[in-house]
Amino acid sequence: MPRSYPALRSQHLPLKQNRPDSGGKLHQIPNQLRWDPFDINNETDWISGLRPVGGAGDPSMKTGLGIFIFAAGRSMDSNMAMYSSDGDMLIVLQHGVLDIKTELGNLLVRPNEIAVIPRGIRYQVNLPNGPVRGYILELYQGHFVLPELGPIGSNCLANARDFQVPTAAFDEDASQWSIVNKFNGDFFIATQNHTPFDVVAWHGQYYPYKYDLGRFSVIGSISFDHPDPSIYTVLTGPSDHPGTAVADFVIFPPRWLVQEDTFRPPW
Repeated sequence: MPRSYPALRSQHLPLKQNRPDSGGKLHQIPNQLRWDPFDINNETDWISGLRPVGGAGDPSMKTGLGIFIFAAGRSMDSNMAMYSSDGDMLIVLQHGVLDIKTELGNLLVRPNEIAVIPRGIRYQVNLPNGPVRGYILELYQGHFVLPELGPIGSNCLANARDFQVPTAAFDEDASQWSIVNKFNGDFFIATQNHTPFDVVAWHGQYYPYKYDLGRFSVIGSISFDHPDPSIYTVLTGPSDHPGTAVADFVIFPPRWLVQEDTFRPPW
């Protein structure tokens, strides 16, 4: 849609005259917002370090998603675990190392790696290298899957063989444990008289996993348009409408541009 002038404007300001009653409790603004990095408190653990910053839909209806930033300075208590009843958590680590102990085994998540903890899986987060910070995309609707590759074929982008899953590991512990449940955006706590990490074996296709973003197979080149779905999609959360997603997790990794230093006339 070519325009005579750029579609630029100043920031939006609240309308004060002739303003209708919106009837909403939340007062949102249409401007682009930026946050400085969240401060890390050394007394904050994984649970208290979760900060919601956005989202859409409703976890009680299993629609939409939630966006969080986490910043923690210490490991969770040794006899505490948590799980989310709301959705699958895609964890993007920005700083530090996460040692995630799940019911199905352990995941060590390092920089340039992501992890997904499915809905209902109990886990405990320890910080072997000190403070951590990063992002979480919680998918309320469905589960994360690999994108359809279309004309790319059967391989490329994030290959299924490169995802890593935990090996079963269990404890024998009859002490008192506290279990935190994230339910409809709120947090609840219950107790039990044994460890939740007592799964001696598992099989099936519902499990936590991690992925090294350095294994992403980039494709190109692009002549004048961008393929859809994005050729930089690692994981997607499909919606009920074919061809659209609740959310896509996309990266822009280092890649060789085969058209670099070539003459490309405008089309």
